[in-house]
Amino acid sequence: MLSRVSSSFTSGAFARFASVKYFTKTHEFIDVEDKIGKVGITQYAATHLGEIVYAELPEIDAEVTKEEVLCAVESVKAASDVVMPVAGIVTGVNSELESRPAMINEDPFLGWIAEVQISDLEELDGLMTQADYQEYLQHCDH
Repeated sequence: MLSRVSSSFTSGAFARFASVKYFTKTHEFIDVEDKIGKVGITQYAATHLGEIVYAELPEIDAEVTKEEVLCAVESVKAASDVVMPVAGIVTGVNSELESRPAMINEDPFLGWIAEVQISDLEELDGLMTQADYQEYLQHCDH
């Protein structure tokens, strides 16, 4: 019975709701479902920054271009800009980061910063897949 239930979750209508993660060389991610993406920094970036103590959240309805600074995060060691991987309009923010910015360190995908409506899905083609990003990390300074 369990195998029949599991297979139904990986095919058919449920598969439409699966998200796909893309990554930049500057260690941002965008977790995409349809034309909506959640943007944040990767575990690699969070680890290298150290404990995140502040996350500047962007304005809702802000129109942001690809490679434009979306916002910034601050840690006990440094501050870092978060750069947009694609162009889009900010449709939401992770307001939980206002009181718990360290969520980014705990789990960057749960500690996403902004939700954006992607302007051009073809811009995703210039980003790395999760496998490509893991390969890229092999060549980064540790």
